[in-house]
Formats: sequence, C-alpha cells, structure tokens
Amino acid sequence: MATERTALFMFFGGTGDLAYRKLYPSLFNLYQKGSLRTHFAVIGTSRQAMDDDKFRAAIKKSLADSGNRSDSKEASDFISHFYYQAHDVTDTAHYSVLKEAAEKLDKKYKLQGNRIFYLSMAPQFFGTIAQDLKTQGLMSDNKDAFNRLVIEKPFGRDYDSAKQLNDALSASFEEEQIFRIDHYLGKEMIQNIEALRFGNTLVESLWNNRYIDNIQVTLSEKLGVEERASYYDNSGALRDMVQNHIMQIVSLLAMEQPVAFTDTDIRAEKVKALRSLRVYNVADAATNFVRGQYGSINDQPDYRHEDNVPHDSTTETFVAGKLLFDNYRWSGTPFYVRTGKMLADKFTRVDVVFKKPLVDIFAFPQSQSTPLAANVLTIFVEPHAGFSLQLNAKTADAGFQTEPIKLDYMVDAAKSKETPEPYERLLHDVLKGDGTNFSSWPEVSYAWKFVDQIRRVWDLQEPSFPNYTPHSMGPAAAEELIQRDHREWIYRLNK
Repeated sequence: MATERTALFMFFGGTGDLAYRKLYPSLFNLYQKGSLRTHFAVIGTSRQAMDDDKFRAAIKKSLADSGNRSDSKEASDFISHFYYQAHDVTDTAHYSVLKEAAEKLDKKYKLQGNRIFYLSMAPQFFGTIAQDLKTQGLMSDNKDAFNRLVIEKPFGRDYDSAKQLNDALSASFEEEQIFRIDHYLGKEMIQNIEALRFGNTLVESLWNNRYIDNIQVTLSEKLGVEERASYYDNSGALRDMVQNHIMQIVSLLAMEQPVAFTDTDIRAEKVKALRSLRVYNVADAATNFVRGQYGSINDQPDYRHEDNVPHDSTTETFVAGKLLFDNYRWSGTPFYVRTGKMLADKFTRVDVVFKKPLVDIFAFPQSQSTPLAANVLTIFVEPHAGFSLQLNAKTADAGFQTEPIKLDYMVDAAKSKETPEPYERLLHDVLKGDGTNFSSWPEVSYAWKFVDQIRRVWDLQEPSFPNYTPHSMGPAAAEELIQRDHREWIYRLNK
C-alpha cells in the first residue's frame, strides 16, 4: 500500500471537461492505491450554481465514464470527500467564503494545513487567482504545511506574455511551489528516457555526436481540431505542441547526466541543454522549420472550413523542424521534430539513428550483401509503449548477406493496465512535492525564446495553405527538410 498523503485540493475550473475526464478519475486511482485515504478533501469551484449533492453526482458520473465502479462503497466513500463552492475568481470578496470552507475541511479531515490549488481554466485568470489566494489568506501559514500551485497550459503565447504571467505568480508563490503541468512528462516511456540513458552503460556511452547521426521526435495526431477550433486557431501547432511537449522531450534526450536523480538536478541539466539550443537567425529559421495546414478529403473539410475557423486562417496544423545544439555532446547532430493534426495515425515516438560503420567490410566485390543499414533505437511512447533496436545480422542461409533485424520490447497488456495514467502520476508527484516531471520557469523561458523566433519569421511570410492531404505525414516540405541533409524520416507511410 502506498504512503497516505494529506492535502486539501482546490480546483478552479472544477466543473470543466479536464476535471471530470482526467483529474477526478486520477484522484480516485490514487485513493484506490492508498495515496489518498482519510485525510484529504476536494473543493471544486466555478461560476456555475450547484450544491454538494449535485457536484457529487457529477463526480460519480465522471468515475463511471472512466470505467470505474461508481456504485461501490469505495467510490461512495471517495466521493464523500468532495465539496462545491460557486466562485467568481475576479471578485476578491468571494475568496473569504473559500477560506472559511477550507478551514472547516482542514479541521474535519485533519489536513494539517496542506493546500494544493489547481488552476484548470483560462490563463488570463492565473495571476489574479494567485494574488488573491495570498492576500485573502487561503494559503496556509503553518510552517510545517505546504502550499502548491498547479497550472495547465498554455503558459503564455510568447516569451513576453509568459514572463508577465510568471512574474504575477512569483509575487505569491515561490518557484518550487509552482507546478506547470505538461501531461507528456507523465507518460511511461517519456519517464523511461532517463532510465534507458543513465541506467545502461551500453546506451549512455554511445549517446553523443560521435555515434548518433540524428534524433527524430514525432508527435502525430489522426484527428483534426474538433471542438478545440477556437482555442487552436489562436495557438497553432508551434505554440500548442512544439513549445511545450516537444521541447520537454528534446531536453530529456539532450541533457547531461544529473548529479543525482532529484528534481533540482534534473531540471538544472534540462536548462543547460535548452540554453545551448541554437536560436536561429531569420534566414536559418526560414530554412530549418516548415509549416502546413491540412486540406480536405472525402467528407472531411479542410481546416479553414472547420467550425469556428476563419476561412482565411493562416494557423498551422503541422510543424516540422531541425534543432541544433551548440555544445560538446551534440554539435553537428541534428534533432528533427514534427507534429501535426489529421495525419496518418495517432502515435508518439522517438527514433535515435546511429551512424553507420565507417567501413562496410561486407561490401567486397563478389558480395551480394546489401549495404549496412543504420542502427536505430526507437522509443514507442503511444499508443503502445516499448523499445525497438534495429541491428544488422547475417541472413540464415548458406551465403553471406546481411539484413536488418529488430530486438523488441513492448509493455504487455497486463503491465500496461497497471501503468498509471499521466495525470495520476503528476498529481501524485504534486502530493509528494516532486517537481521532476514539471516545467520550471527557466525551461519555459528558453523554449519560448526559441519558438518566438520561428513565429516572427513566419509572420513575415504569407503561407500557401492548405498544403497537405489528410491522413498523410504532412506537406512535401517536411520530406524536403530532412532530405536536404541526405537523411530520411524513419517512420514513413511507404515503409
């Protein structure tokens, strides 16, 4: 049984889709495993009028929709810890009601003053909420207790707005109290990158520019924008996916080995890696990053004819690019990234392409052997989790020819079922105060500075959209980007 944690959760945006679909079921999973048991309580807040009973009925439905037995005694006991308070986050006077409710629940459940404030709402309210949490006395003043602020993306829409937001939060909370959620960091195989690298001499000794030719990161989505069109059109793939998810994955792949496996040391190495990421000038930004927008196929409208999307929208639904690090480990080894909507399938993978032997001794004049293939280590993140290592071996016949073979490890169905969902992992980390799998402000700032330069260059050019067919792997320019370097994407539709 896990160690029981003690805390009051206060969810701002507590009746939203994310809360019902991900957050409350994740808390129930922690409850079932013993991380939460007797000494916890949840206050859900939103502008919506509702009493505790109606809120608890919604929680029960949330658990049922996520595949849990919502009619069990365990579920009923869990739901009894939930309370609701209608709240206008812009009205300072309303916080006194929340404070009174928090203090009452603290005494009832013996919560020791531990507070977790989860902001699952529009980011323009983050600063206001953080300020009022402090000035109106909702933060515990018990020196042995903790106050932790959890915020969802987007964290700004460029460096300037992100810094303004961070300054507002920092006026009330210390950096170590702020947990910036990136749910990709809660995924099993993303967390496995550190174990794979630093737990295996075979891997880490080759993890550098002497042996690795290039690294490819692909986050592919099969669906279009759906109900997120209004948000997405003001964001685009560069801000929505590259600035956070991709940059976090890349930093884990590129960082040096930390002194110790602690959040402080891991974050420090990620920051060092991002500091060495080359910020392109105008010409290089235009050359090394491409964008796309999906067209129509059959009954599927193109992006510009989706609901709530302007017919002249220049928002990109696809990005591919090349990242270069100016440091000793990675100088000369490019990181290629791509992400988009309405692509061939939904998956996330990392392909580490090793350099071929300098001399192919099997390519002698009388040999019928095909040229040696590059060794490739693939990390499958989703929908299936695992590793694959492509090697060269002799064919099983009388002649002497080589062929690529694969050594595979996939997480089996039983283990996969036991694997915590990303939000469950991250909420557990918040309870423990472990910031390893959350974005620090320095990481966020360096990522924005890199992305902002790409955005500035794109804003000077009128794109020719749409430029890729749905259920492909993006526009032709994405292929040209990597082929220009005499390389190719490891995952391709025609393979």
